[in-house]
Amino acid sequence: MTGDRRSGQPAVAAVSRLRQLTGIWRLVMLCGSVLAIALSVYQVFNLGSYSGLLLRVNQYLYALVALLLPLVFILWPATRRAPRERVPWYDATLTVISFAVAGFFVYHGEVIIDEGWEYAAPDRAVWVSYVFWLIILEASRRAGGVAILSVVTVISLYPLYVGYLPEVLSAQPASLADTAMFHAMSEESILGIPMRAFGNLVIGFLIFGVALQHTGGGKFFLNLAFALLGHVRGGPAKVAIFASGLMGSMSGSVITNVMTTGVMTIPAMKRVGFDRSYAGGVEACASTGGVLMPPIMGATAFIMAVFLEVPYIHIAVAAIIPSVLYFFGLFMQIDAYAARYGLEGLPRDELPSLKETFMQGWYFVLVFVLLVWMLVFLNRESWAPYFATALLIVINQLFRYHRWGWRDLVEFVAATGRLFAELAAILAGIGLVIGALVVTGKIGNIANDLLSLAGGAVPILLAMGALTSFVLGIGMTVTAAYIFLAISLAPALVQGGLDPMAAHLFILYWGMLSYITPPVALGAFAAATLAESNPMRTGFQAMRLGSIIYFIPFFFVLEPAFLLKGPWEDTIIVTAAALAGIVLLSGALQGYLLGVGPLTGPFGWPARVLLAAAGIALALPGGGLVPLSNGELVIVALVLAAPAVLVMRRLTRRTLHTE
Repeated sequence: MTGDRRSGQPAVAAVSRLRQLTGIWRLVMLCGSVLAIALSVYQVFNLGSYSGLLLRVNQYLYALVALLLPLVFILWPATRRAPRERVPWYDATLTVISFAVAGFFVYHGEVIIDEGWEYAAPDRAVWVSYVFWLIILEASRRAGGVAILSVVTVISLYPLYVGYLPEVLSAQPASLADTAMFHAMSEESILGIPMRAFGNLVIGFLIFGVALQHTGGGKFFLNLAFALLGHVRGGPAKVAIFASGLMGSMSGSVITNVMTTGVMTIPAMKRVGFDRSYAGGVEACASTGGVLMPPIMGATAFIMAVFLEVPYIHIAVAAIIPSVLYFFGLFMQIDAYAARYGLEGLPRDELPSLKETFMQGWYFVLVFVLLVWMLVFLNRESWAPYFATALLIVINQLFRYHRWGWRDLVEFVAATGRLFAELAAILAGIGLVIGALVVTGKIGNIANDLLSLAGGAVPILLAMGALTSFVLGIGMTVTAAYIFLAISLAPALVQGGLDPMAAHLFILYWGMLSYITPPVALGAFAAATLAESNPMRTGFQAMRLGSIIYFIPFFFVLEPAFLLKGPWEDTIIVTAAALAGIVLLSGALQGYLLGVGPLTGPFGWPARVLLAAAGIALALPGGGLVPLSNGELVIVALVLAAPAVLVMRRLTRRTLHTE
């Protein structure tokens, strides 16, 4: 459930560029994975209270790092030219060193806390801290790419050169030894919020996501989507929306969603008449939305819960309406496109049976019910994924459809270990960023500095945040970009008067936009390879199809009712207005309005412009930073839309009468 690697290649290529381990190294990787899973179960369920061997939080996190960091060096080659068929001596050396260094801190975990080693440690611990720092940097480079390495290296060294910076960037400097000690042994750096979220919450959902994929969950949701929607107008494209939305609950990765569902939906879309680039754009947008879809939204949402100090279910609930608006906008655009060009669905006799599909995969629904029940009603968010995974595997073994053999179990463990290692390396690296800001004291006034830079104007700060989130989303994983902005930009937005939940979701949404926005658009480019279309053209199609996602973050920042905050009647009013506005905007973008018909002819483009403006006015929440009230915006929308609708309906009727 980690975000995609953003080092210039789609994450779908990650497995192909990993070493295919054999022999003793494969055994090492499997042992590390099994021990990491067992350790997480031991700590999350507090089994130490029964065994008598209690691990302090820092010892637990150091132990996870000791198990997972070595996997980075045996799985990810140092360079593109490094050998992939074997583990070279230098990677074997790094594997041993990383295990020994993290193991040193596990052994001294209690002393580190009791004697405050993060501020005054013995010389030997300082030297080990230097090595730990360097090891983390190299691991984050291999797992996350050069962009993450560059950001993490520069900022982790910030305490050393901060005294030479201009006043706006200045803070309390620290020596190299003090910085290394704080990074390695405090609970605010490598073991800070990202790693704590990983060890206590994310790791269980990663296991659940991998188990879903390896028990046939992806195939079930895809067949279910085809059975429900494959036969309707533009059916294969609507299947992509449904299937990719559900797949997001398993992978948490845009590229993985594209390559999993796209191999089925894109050829089906092309078959019924969708343009190649349009088909690729649909899949890219659907897969991007899947990562933002509750109940499981990827690793970033769990880390967000830790930053906001709220249960994860609060994040999932807040994301319901924004994700519904996004998928509704995508659905309406596809329906309008299919209606305009007369694109039908697939023949029913070629589609899977709904009854048979459900009979073979009903237990996936049951597992999600258990998960949601434990999250919402029992408030056991750290336990929930483990129980759901256990139930899933037990039921899976009772039926013959996807029953695991020994090889399947080994592959499940290996896939889990790869995910663990990648995310642990990235999060440990990003933790260095937080540590550098904490040890210098800069983290306490960075929000005031940003507000001052924006002149106290929240709209300017939002624009700065949107641009920064987008740019960082291009160069690094969404999780890394979010963490960086959550400690720098989010506090400034909150101090500017915005709702904390809205501010953090704003950053997350804008970080995701780089997947469908040229010139990078990795999600669209991955879909283009399946659609055999021009990547840039596919990217622009995805940008148009996903246009509503560019507005949604501003909607819920301006009106927290979109996040189910405040009176329920406010939520109903703003949501209904937004849905109506999306219908108008979708019709304008695709040239076909439901209930009116094609928006073509000499008045077609003027009508589309008016409808687009009316749709935005209707969907935009009034009050606050918007000078008009909701009622006034509705009047504006009616004034803009009415002439366009009346003229186009009259022209459509005249055309039909003439024919």
